[in-house]
Amino acid sequence: QVQLVESGGGLVQAGGSLRLSCTASERTSGTYSMAWFRQAPGKEREFVAAITWGGSRSYYADSVKGRFTISRDNGKNTVYLQMNSLKPEDTAVYYCAADIRPSTYYSGSSYHYWGQGTQVTVSS
Repeated sequence: QVQLVESGGGLVQAGGSLRLSCTASERTSGTYSMAWFRQAPGKEREFVAAITWGGSRSYYADSVKGRFTISRDNGKNTVYLQMNSLKPEDTAVYYCAADIRPSTYYSGSSYHYWGQGTQVTVSS
């Protein structure tokens, strides 16, 4: 059972930056692909970014391409989401997810393990 703990959320002004972290309770390198999803109030959960187990490939939602970067430090069992040029529409609870073989990187149903989420609020 992999446990995921997110951190790094907070309140930031539009145009600012935040870096989210997600630390796993066990070794995820070489095994688990990792992803970030988000859910805004009154909206469905949506895909943000994903990274393969080796870190060689990453995937992004069109809405965050060029602004967000996903990366992983396998030695620390941690995946990061660097968020730049933040917009008020990025406001949401951000969740980290993991799975050995997600059938579809973009779909939340592909991931078996989830963190509790961290709130990101972007003020205009």
